Order: sequence, then structure tokens, then C-alpha cells
Amino acid sequence: MPRLAKHAGLSKKDIGQRLKALRQERRMTQVELAKALGTHQASLSQIERGTRGVSLHQVVKLARALRVSTDRLLSAGKTNGTEPTSRNERLMRRVRRIEQLPKERQEAIIKMLDVFLQTQG
Repeated sequence: MPRLAKHAGLSKKDIGQRLKALRQERRMTQVELAKALGTHQASLSQIERGTRGVSLHQVVKLARALRVSTDRLLSAGKTNGTEPTSRNERLMRRVRRIEQLPKERQEAIIKMLDVFLQTQG
């Protein structure tokens, strides 16, 4: 798999720092993100520390798992934290699991939540 070229102006350390910041914004652990990527936590740790590079394919997978554009992951600007985060980690873990379900099951869960929320308000 081709690696990001040095002339792209991105160091392994820069990408690792951006990855870590985005992961933390999403309130995800390395273990959770590694599981979503189908890799090991140790590999993700090496990427975040800048001791291991990433392929273009891995950049796309990371961006999808973090629900950001590849541009946001690779951009020169710092992450600004404008995307919503939740203080309820249990809820966010469940949302991430729901996002991994097939579309029709996601829709069924959304309908159930809508009915529940309508009865509460």
C-alpha cells in the first residue's frame, strides 16, 4: 500500500497528533477505535505517537471511523472541537455500535427512539 509521501508536508507525528485529538473529541478509547478499524490498539498507539505511518487506505478508514473528512484528518489546521461531543460516554458507545449496523436496522432503532421520545415530551 502506498505511504503518504514526505513532500506532502505531513509528518507521522503531525498525523498522529491530529488522530489522537479527533479520537479524544469523539470520546473514544484507542481500544474502541482500533476495534472499529479492525486493527490492534498497539498499532493505533504507534500511529498516534508518530512512530508508525499510515497508508492512504488507512487514512480513509480512520476518517470514516471518526466520522470526519479525510481533509479534516490531514488538514494543517488544528481540530477546533466544533463538532458535538457528549458527556455521556455510555450513550456514545451505543451510538457508535448502532452506526455499525445495517441501514435497515439503524432505521428501526431510530423509529423506536422517536416513539419513545414522543411519549416522554
